[in-house]
Amino acid sequence: MKFDALIFDFDGVLLESEYAGNRQIADYLTRIGHPTTPEHSMAHFMGLAGPAFLAAIEQWIGRPLPDDFHVARAEEDARVLEQGLEAVAGAIAFIETLPHALPKAIASSSSTHWIETHLDHLKLRELFQDRIFSGAEHVERGKPAPDLYWLAARNLGVDIRDCVIIEDSPVGVTGAVASGAQVIGLCAGRHCGADHAGRLRSLGVHHIAASFEDVAALLFGQ
Repeated sequence: MKFDALIFDFDGVLLESEYAGNRQIADYLTRIGHPTTPEHSMAHFMGLAGPAFLAAIEQWIGRPLPDDFHVARAEEDARVLEQGLEAVAGAIAFIETLPHALPKAIASSSSTHWIETHLDHLKLRELFQDRIFSGAEHVERGKPAPDLYWLAARNLGVDIRDCVIIEDSPVGVTGAVASGAQVIGLCAGRHCGADHAGRLRSLGVHHIAASFEDVAALLFGQ
């Protein structure tokens, strides 16, 4: 592939956070009387943030979320921010072997505090420096709109058409494809079931990678 920059999603691409987070959501909703599986949560809520995330859950349960939902989420977030989470298999080695001069950024629905703290845990912070862009903070329209990817490309000084975006969620892939970039749908995280690649293909990804070894082969012919 010919490309001039890489843009990474974060949760589910670099950080193994999607399954744990969606399991917590499913457990909470089941506990308050709305039986939900982690698989349903991942299929319908994964990749969303802010009002869109809350609206999707409330549409599913048919009522406003109780206030203690936010308390439960905050407690879980605080726990994992302190303890850290593991990286998606192969992610650290892949990032560390990228050419230093290759422009790269993170474009995520998560907050910059979440991203930076976990990058510190993974010892990857200095490799991205300030090239971290949050859909919750830096654009009016987060994913699935393409705006966040456009912002990342502008800050890298690269035309979006010359960027490769690595995404794992249907919401993220929708925005990535709409941005005009080349898109790799990554299915390396624990949250990716047997039908995950098919869902991403149906949304228009240009390539599917089951691992970071596959990503390296696509990008560099390795």
